[in-house]
Amino acid sequence: MPGKPHRTRIQFQEELAELESRALGTIDVVVGQLDRVMEALRHQDVELASFVIADDDRVDGRYLEVHQGILSLLALQAPVAGDLRLVAALLHVIKHVERMGDQCVNIAKLIPLAGNEPPVREEILEKLMVMGQFARSEALQSKASFESRDAELARDLVRQDREINRLNREIFQLALAIGDDPDTREWAMHMILVARALERVGDNAVDIGEQTAFVVTGLFREFSDSSHPAAP
Repeated sequence: MPGKPHRTRIQFQEELAELESRALGTIDVVVGQLDRVMEALRHQDVELASFVIADDDRVDGRYLEVHQGILSLLALQAPVAGDLRLVAALLHVIKHVERMGDQCVNIAKLIPLAGNEPPVREEILEKLMVMGQFARSEALQSKASFESRDAELARDLVRQDREINRLNREIFQLALAIGDDPDTREWAMHMILVARALERVGDNAVDIGEQTAFVVTGLFREFSDSSHPAAP
């Protein structure tokens, strides 16, 4: 039938658009997880942290759904040109989103280890809260850049990521100089791990930005200084 290839093409485009929507919608789920785990960290809320861990199944389910959906599309029809770039990019995007969710779980698992009334140092905790806000902003900006195919917005992620990297280094130095009390030092070591997890959320957001640039330009290049400390 003359119209069949055309109809098949339209169906392919619709299914691909739906998979993109599901992949990017998972970023919103992860941002919700990040909000909850940062609240749990601030208030030492072990119960809320346990909810974050349990809810990770939802992110994992989205990952499997999108991943399998893309593979099914590839099996049914070989995409070309821009569609092929989008398919390849979405496979990366959903993996980076899933890793963001994993980092939220890593933070949540650290919270019960400090006990009910840990020896909190406010300076470190406040820097972690700022890191969490930067990570949240980066995640949402990575989504916006991909949705709008805005390569410049994607490259702007590097600016925020440098701030996260700076805060990560500051927290590390504060933790090293925290003193000799064993309980306080143990709490500080856990906070170093929290900072590292937040830094990885930012790195994965930048990675999504790199996929945006790839879809737009057809060329993959890592953004400069995106995953490394800024030069002095």
